Parts: sequence; structure tokens; C-alpha cells
Amino acid sequence: MMKKNSVLIFVVAILIFIAMQYAGPDIKNPPVTTALPVPDDVRLVLKKACYDCHSNETQLLWFDKIAPASWMVAQDIADARKVLNFSTWDSLAPADQKAKLFEAFNQISLGAMPLKQYAALHPEAKLSAVDISVLKNYITSLVSVKTSDTSRIHAANKQYNEWVGAKTKIENVKPSPNGIEYIPDFKNWKVISTSDRFDNGTMRVIVANDIAVKAIKENHINPWPNGATFAKIGWEELIDSTGKVNSGEFRQVEFMIKDDKKYEKTAGWGWARWKGMQLTPYGKTETFTQECINCHKPVKDNDFVFTMPLHLKSK
Repeated sequence: MMKKNSVLIFVVAILIFIAMQYAGPDIKNPPVTTALPVPDDVRLVLKKACYDCHSNETQLLWFDKIAPASWMVAQDIADARKVLNFSTWDSLAPADQKAKLFEAFNQISLGAMPLKQYAALHPEAKLSAVDISVLKNYITSLVSVKTSDTSRIHAANKQYNEWVGAKTKIENVKPSPNGIEYIPDFKNWKVISTSDRFDNGTMRVIVANDIAVKAIKENHINPWPNGATFAKIGWEELIDSTGKVNSGEFRQVEFMIKDDKKYEKTAGWGWARWKGMQLTPYGKTETFTQECINCHKPVKDNDFVFTMPLHLKSK
């Protein structure tokens, strides 16, 4: 009797498995609207590592088509195309194209892309040090260092003084689409690090509130405690005739607010950004936070925080 039941269960399982193959997803490749305008060696590297998910030129292997794995593959491709699709490159503004390439390189160089589970089954997608060097050299070549005239530097200094003096009417600043309110007090926080974006010519200063500073001093930074908040302030990078780097036009300020319960759905962090002296909230809907999470995924093992803080001595 037990043997008959085992055979019956086996037969039913086989029938269900066969039925799943007919009910599997139909992964389509829409038309390619433009070819990525990069050198051939760069395109080959990106095709090897990225195109199966981040383009309309997906090439599935036989095991990618077997359900239930095919459902996960289909979802991964759909999600990846939303973040970056090299087959619709012309839909992005030139500045966004450069930013997307920088983000792609950043994720590749930090080992977040290609996804480890994908690379394990598709070893041909793994990139060598030479491949990564090809990408880095190309992205670096896109950066044009321009010497700024004195008038631009003076104008930037004037704007900076206004910014420090809080002449912007912060009472009129609208909240971020996800409901986070602007935090004007960040100008009084402690500087913990700096960074720059060579791809778009901006410099950044990262400041932290008292909770985050205390966590740094106590080495309690992975994970960060609830309430820890960072502000990353971005300025245009200006270079004068002597090669001295100056802060230029204020570009944006963005916040990361740790609360693993309140922001459970967004990796335990509240994300928000305001752009320009008008402090215009970034994002049309609260889904903009997915961009932030995707960008910070390479450092998820560091609680999604990129920049390691400078050492702060306790008083």
C-alpha cells in the first residue's frame, strides 16, 4: 500500500511539473531602439556581463526556461530592465546615460553585479580584471576637466554664503514623495567623510547626526542604530587656473535615516533627496527609493552604507 502511494505521489508530481512548463512565463525580447554608442571592447564586456538581464537581447540557456526557475528568471529580467536597459539607451538624457554607466561600473567593481547566483550558473558572465579595466578606462575618458573662470567661482562662493546663512525659505520646502520631511539642522552636524563623483564632476561631504557620531565612536556601525542619520551634500566641482579645486553650485542634499521597523520595506533606511537652491524634492512617487536601494546594494553587507566614516576620537 505504501509503495502504491509513493508511486502515485511521484506520478502526480511529474504531471504537475509538466503542467508547470506550459504555464511558464513568456520572456519576450522587445525591439532594440538604439545600439549602445560605445567602443567595441566596452560593448563586448557589457554584453558578457549585463545584456542577458539589462537589455532586450536576452539569451536564455536551456535550464533558464524550466519552471519554476523560469518564473524567477523572468522576474529578474523584468526588474533589471526597469533599472537599466541598454536597448533603450536613447530614452535617457546624456547626463543620465553617464550616471547609469558609472553606477553599472560601480556595481561591477564592487562585486554586486553580475548577481552571484547568476554568475554561478553562467560562468561566462564573470569579468576579469582586464574587463573591469576596460570599463574604467572608458568611463574615465568621458570626464572632461574644465578650468572655471573667476566669475563662476565668485558666484559659487556667494551662493555658498547664502546656503550657509539659510536664506532659502525652508518653511516652504515640500516633503519627499515618501513623506520624509526636510531636515535643516544637518548643517550643524559633524563631518564624517567626503567623496566625489568623477563621472559628473561633483564633490560630496557626508555629515552625521549625534546618534550616528556616537555609534562611530563606539564602533556600532554594522548595523547602524535606529535614529542614525546621514546627509550627503553635493556641489559642482570647480577647478581654477592653478588647479585648485573649489566647491561650485549647490546641487543637492540627500538623507539616509535608519529605522529598521519604520523603513522595513526599504532596507531599513528612509531615503530622501532635495535638489538645487529651491530644494525641490526628488522623485515623482515614493518608488524613487528603489533607485537608492539598487545603487547601495553593493554594500548591503555594510548595512547599505557606502562611505566608511573617518575615525572620531571620544572626548
